[in-house]
Amino acid sequence: MKRRDFMRKTTVGLVTLASARPNRARARDSKYKIAVIGRTGRGNYGHGLDVVWKDIDRAQIVAVADENAKGLAAAAKRLDAPRAYADYRRMLEKERPQIVSVAPRWLDCHRDMVLACAEFGCHVFLEKPICQTLEQADEMVAALEAKNLKLAIAHQTRYSPTVQHAQRLIAEGGLGDIVELRGRGKEDRRGGGEDLMVLGTHIMDLMRLFAGDPKWCFARVLENGKPVTKNDVREGAEGIGPLAGDEIHAMYHVSRASGPRFEGGTPSTPTMGYFSTHRAKDGASKRFGLTIYGTKGILTTTTGALPEVWFVEDPSWQPGKSKVRWKQISSAGIDQPETQTDVGQAFGNRLIALDLIRAIETNTQPKGGIYDGRAALEMILAVYESHRLNAPATFPLKNRRHPLTLL
Repeated sequence: MKRRDFMRKTTVGLVTLASARPNRARARDSKYKIAVIGRTGRGNYGHGLDVVWKDIDRAQIVAVADENAKGLAAAAKRLDAPRAYADYRRMLEKERPQIVSVAPRWLDCHRDMVLACAEFGCHVFLEKPICQTLEQADEMVAALEAKNLKLAIAHQTRYSPTVQHAQRLIAEGGLGDIVELRGRGKEDRRGGGEDLMVLGTHIMDLMRLFAGDPKWCFARVLENGKPVTKNDVREGAEGIGPLAGDEIHAMYHVSRASGPRFEGGTPSTPTMGYFSTHRAKDGASKRFGLTIYGTKGILTTTTGALPEVWFVEDPSWQPGKSKVRWKQISSAGIDQPETQTDVGQAFGNRLIALDLIRAIETNTQPKGGIYDGRAALEMILAVYESHRLNAPATFPLKNRRHPLTLL
């Protein structure tokens, strides 16, 4: 996608639903049939992927599925769902919804649930991360492509109006040439492998959004200061799959000449991306985000629908020394007061849900679609693949199995 496509102005909280030979076209006053899949006690309903549809005028929740009877009863009441099912496949077969929220956080169910949605012709709003392995992601892509179905993944930050202003700043040369990106996980008790998988997906998605696709990754994965071996591999919490390491350092090389989100600039300028995580003794969660270094200044961003974004025009990267003032970027623009008061996850989920409808009706991809979810997972698993090979892992990864199973 061209950068100009990312730069189109949108009204905060609203997405224009264009009509251009829509996929499964619907009249403007009609409502989409929505179903929700949850799993109480094993991923629940994610970060509000169930209730978001109650705030969408053109959506009508027709059913909810949950294998847990108590959780199902609570969800049906919370969502005002007229029908409730213990079996999500039974729900899809009977209800034939147009859109399904695959809401559980746990990853062990994502592949099966998305494939079932594709089988019954449903578009999907999926909790992040996308799934456990690239094999699973490839299956999901193929199933959706076969029926021209859309999937939006819950990477809220790329939908942010604040981030759109940051993108415009970069596109207009405000940072100069981008030479470095530095991302860190939350580095709490999950520091290391779990942090990489659960929260690193946001950072990888932002790296691609701002700098394009990487060419290679070189990484080291450590446990108690030593390179991990197959004896250090463990099963991750919440259905994540294989995990390893309490300390991870990864380096990515992005070729701006082929980066799909950069137009112009200096093709020969190298862009390097870095991601690290460990179990921090101090400041856990405080460094979670991405910092972008350009030849003219620095931009920092956290995550979420309205992240904190700051910009400083200082090519020395030492604003304290030069005493150059940091400028905050709000949803209204650079150095503009924030006027948006709805800053929670519900706001971000609405942006995603509305954009998914736009994508369906214009037969285009969502801003954060199935390919973006798979690409973020590929950057994550490239860390383990590089460690396994003891060499840079090039993209796309030839190995689609989980690298930790091959140590």
